[in-house]
Amino acid sequence: MSGGSVQPSRTSPSPVDAWHALLRDDVELTPAYCAELAARMRAKRLMFGDRVHCPFLRPFFISEPDESRVRPVAETIAVLGERVVEAALASRELLAQVGLSEEEERLARIEPGYKTASTASRLDAFLLPDSLQFAEYNAESPAGLGYAETLAEVFRGLPIMKRFEQSFRVESYPLSFSILDALLASYRDWGGTSSKPLIAIVDWREVPTWSEFEILRERFEARGIPALVSDPRDLVFDGRTLSAQGRKIDLVYRRVLINDIVAHPAECKALVQAYELRAVCVANTLRCKIPHKKAFFAVLTDERNDNLFSAAEHALIRRHVPWTRRLEDTRTTRNGEPVELIKYVRANRENFVMKPNDEYGGTGVTLGWETESGRWDEAIQEALAEPDEAWVVQERIKVRREFFPHTDSNGSVTMRDMLVDFAPYLFRGRLAGYLCRLSATGLANVTSGGGQVPAFRVSPLA
Repeated sequence: MSGGSVQPSRTSPSPVDAWHALLRDDVELTPAYCAELAARMRAKRLMFGDRVHCPFLRPFFISEPDESRVRPVAETIAVLGERVVEAALASRELLAQVGLSEEEERLARIEPGYKTASTASRLDAFLLPDSLQFAEYNAESPAGLGYAETLAEVFRGLPIMKRFEQSFRVESYPLSFSILDALLASYRDWGGTSSKPLIAIVDWREVPTWSEFEILRERFEARGIPALVSDPRDLVFDGRTLSAQGRKIDLVYRRVLINDIVAHPAECKALVQAYELRAVCVANTLRCKIPHKKAFFAVLTDERNDNLFSAAEHALIRRHVPWTRRLEDTRTTRNGEPVELIKYVRANRENFVMKPNDEYGGTGVTLGWETESGRWDEAIQEALAEPDEAWVVQERIKVRREFFPHTDSNGSVTMRDMLVDFAPYLFRGRLAGYLCRLSATGLANVTSGGGQVPAFRVSPLA
């Protein structure tokens, strides 16, 4: 059942089969090799808490034809995200569909000084031979790009990769260069004039992804752009200048979530005040919350909003975006037919997933097809009983599974059937690379215990 997105020719094996054939029982499949690889990852700070990111011995491979079909679709969704931001700020009815809180709306209405809401975003998707299915859009502060790039470098340095490259051309994605270029472009749009603006990567020092910020800081500085990593509690704003560690900040690469800004206003006061007074460029802007909400897909798939999109965009949405609705006791349409939403969702449990409108890491997600009927009804009632906490229901989508060689805690390697979550990064709306996460369950994310593998574009050598 193993297989990759690259299709084999009649005379040569697929990249997946070729890679698996190169795994040697007395080398790559030994506990000593696995322990050495894990140690190398730890040395490169490829850790989420106390776990290495990648307990797998194979990358994910994407072919050039597959990338050529992913790129225009992913980039179009990013374009639609920016359009919905602009339209929602001009239409209270549309903004209500998204489900912002009062404080989130206040922050979204602050003029950031430039137009691009999401300098960095990421689509969670499943790439299948005959389709590309999106699960959600992280338009706010997508993590993992520093880890993904570093993990790819680790795999490129393995002897097995050198042997693999005798048959395949292998291309990596320079994610840190791409995000830096995007950040600098947003800074220039904002009106920044420094040729070497100081970038502050800002998030809580307690987050498990702090090591990624250090990776990015080093890579930015290697490009000649000064950078530092700061907790929002350590920022100082004097009415004119935002600073940290005694240094004036020109550009904030905001990784602290808007949820946390809302929940901890005193700790984030300096950041928000500097943003409000346009004393510093902040990317992503606080307007990115609008497409970041899970209800963004409800906006895309609801006939009420048909006038926002062209005929070609409607076709793309129908093919790639799952039918989604805010969970409410209301009438809506499904495939052009009117339905009572709650009644419909109750009766079609196996075809739906229910999610909080604004959570991450799989928190609160209920998969109808893995849930007993009684518990599904209870989950619906619990969601309806929380009017201040919006939920969405989304149709079930096809997923991708592949076999990967997996290393357990004892260094034993077995082939495991894994769900493959394939997540394109978009920097200022342009495809830049991928985060690829694997899981044995229905949820694929690092916080719920999933693993990560690097993604490479590959093609057979002539």
